[in-house]
Amino acid sequence: MGIPIIKIIANSFKIIMIDFRRHPALMGIFMICILSFAGIDKWFDYHQKLPAHDWIADNLEKIKTDQIKGKTDNYVFSVFGDNKDSHIIFPELLKQMNRDKNIKFAMELGDIVSYADVEKYRYYFTMVRKNLDIPLLTAIGNHELKKSGRALYYDLLGPFYYSFKTGRNYFIIIDDANEKSIDKLQYQWIEKELKKAVGYSNRFIFMHVPLFDPRGHQYHHCLAPDAAHSLIALFKKYRVTHIFASHIHSYYNGQWDGIPFTITGGSGAELVGKNPDHAFFHYLKVSVKGGQVNISVIPVHVPQYYRWLHPVLSVSLSVYTIIRLHGIKISIFLFMLYLLISGYSGHEADSDSPALFHKE
Repeated sequence: MGIPIIKIIANSFKIIMIDFRRHPALMGIFMICILSFAGIDKWFDYHQKLPAHDWIADNLEKIKTDQIKGKTDNYVFSVFGDNKDSHIIFPELLKQMNRDKNIKFAMELGDIVSYADVEKYRYYFTMVRKNLDIPLLTAIGNHELKKSGRALYYDLLGPFYYSFKTGRNYFIIIDDANEKSIDKLQYQWIEKELKKAVGYSNRFIFMHVPLFDPRGHQYHHCLAPDAAHSLIALFKKYRVTHIFASHIHSYYNGQWDGIPFTITGGSGAELVGKNPDHAFFHYLKVSVKGGQVNISVIPVHVPQYYRWLHPVLSVSLSVYTIIRLHGIKISIFLFMLYLLISGYSGHEADSDSPALFHKE
């Protein structure tokens, strides 16, 4: 039979106590390591510098400044979603977009990181600041919710749902990142914003999870039916001009109960499906001129080395993230392990010491 885990733990504790009496300084260091290991996360929570703060508010102010300068009567903005730590496609998308001087600002529709930790966001903001000169706004996605995601998203970027206007166009960004529905408070807020927007030429809705899955009823990468039908009725009542969503890593367009929609999930995350009409990396270029809206789909250049280099870079970023976030804890743990192994080795020939792996 195997060695009972309780016996191993009990004998380990006896060895630690024996060493504590024989080598108090050494075991004092061991106990300090345990306390440090427990407290390191709390220390980082209060002392590490965040890569951004109030990002959305700062970029809205830039858009507002352009509006004051009279640049938003006829303008172009871009929309894209789902890059999820992309190392190759996302930087290329930003560079390609940045070369188009007609685009005044960009909207990213969520899943900007694969899961919510500071280092993933640090990488994201580094890519954006390095490759994009125009204002960039975001909607929250389901991957931003992982771990303690909402609090971190709020600290870095800002509100989960908000609105703004440029010229005679009204933009409403909503939070459906839980992939199910929106709460009553947000629903009431959306209706209030749509009432404000009635006199505007265009009313644009931006969301991460689409209302319905355009691939058919056998797919469910969308909101719950009750929530979707409730929202589409609201959007229809106030004559929403266009709905933009992502979440599905492909491109789709069509109409939901008469309202045009576009799903754009091709900014770097692994594509879904094999159909080249849908599964390709891209972003949207939206041209607004008065009451007219024209949407172009812009494919993103894929480097030849993408297929083999992408997995390598994904692993390297994960390793870097672990070391950056947990390197001190890993070092402390290895040092503690060394102390324990040294203690066990010192007791191998000592008849007074407990046999850690002795079978009765």
